[in-house]
Amino acid sequence: MSNKSNIQQGGFSLLEILIAFSILAFSLGILLNIFSGGLRKTLVAEEYQQAVTIAQSILAKVGLEEELQEGEKRGEIQEKYLWTQNIQAFEDEELDPEKMSLIPYQVTVTVEWQAGINNRQIELITLKLSGKNDEI
Repeated sequence: MSNKSNIQQGGFSLLEILIAFSILAFSLGILLNIFSGGLRKTLVAEEYQQAVTIAQSILAKVGLEEELQEGEKRGEIQEKYLWTQNIQAFEDEELDPEKMSLIPYQVTVTVEWQAGINNRQIELITLKLSGKNDEI
């Protein structure tokens, strides 16, 4: 004797399956957005690091490979990064130029690049010393 009317069927209804897939799709969308945001931030950080490295190398050349003279220079590196180097005599009210054997110069290097639709830039500033008659 078998009584099939008392046996309940197990499993999921179609509505339960659709709700589960909707939750899964929503969760995956959020996770993909988080991962892509992290990737974008990594790329931006890499571009900033490259720009800082370029600016530091330009600053290192000033006074060593290139003569320390007032003026502005421009250039481009890797067809992406535009740099500007500006050298000016540093003036301070407390400094007496007549008593100084060294002349301080303010060196500013700005590196700009395009990142998607955004213009980005960094600027490094330092002081360099030079002898009055190019002794150093």
